[in-house]
Amino acid sequence: MKSFKIASKCLALSCLFFSGMLFAQVPDQATPPDALIKMVVTDVMASVKADPEIQKGNIPKIVDLVEKKIVPYTDMRRTTEMAMGPNWKKATPEQQAQLTSEFKNLLIRTYSGALSQLRDQTVQFKALRAAPDDKEVVVKTVVLGRGDPVPLDYRLEKTDKGWKVYDMNIMGVWLVEAYRNQFTNQISQNGVEGLVKFLQDRNKQLATAKPAN
Repeated sequence: MKSFKIASKCLALSCLFFSGMLFAQVPDQATPPDALIKMVVTDVMASVKADPEIQKGNIPKIVDLVEKKIVPYTDMRRTTEMAMGPNWKKATPEQQAQLTSEFKNLLIRTYSGALSQLRDQTVQFKALRAAPDDKEVVVKTVVLGRGDPVPLDYRLEKTDKGWKVYDMNIMGVWLVEAYRNQFTNQISQNGVEGLVKFLQDRNKQLATAKPAN
């Protein structure tokens, strides 16, 4: 479970991707990747600060927030494919769809606990270093709050629907890498269907867990 703990820490801090100013803009297909990050940051943090129920850890409300304001700007299929590595090709199309859905739910549940804890943190955005025709970029940020500054980076790809986040790095650990060993071990022991069941069981546990305040 070590890799899951690392990934959970990565995700908890990566929720600070969604902290920012008071009024939000809405990204579209032409929005540059660094501007996309700033816009989503603005929108989600404003929602968290304006909703006492989210701050109290109301899971259904947090899940709804994540689904509406975060998921549209991610590519969960690619995230899942990268986390599985070569094993992705061993899965049937139906299993791939299941794995993508369950992994998304797992990440949403992890986001949920972290979002309720957001208070006074801020994010410093680094200048984007990329060529105009780049199809993949890394947007670098630094989380400022209690304790030492925390580097937090995002990998984005350019799709026909605009830029999408597919991986995140917290203090040198990429989200995809943090889950890859766990996924590989599950598949080697129980096959692809075993991984599907593992994720389903994990999501059920998280769904019934009480929020920590």
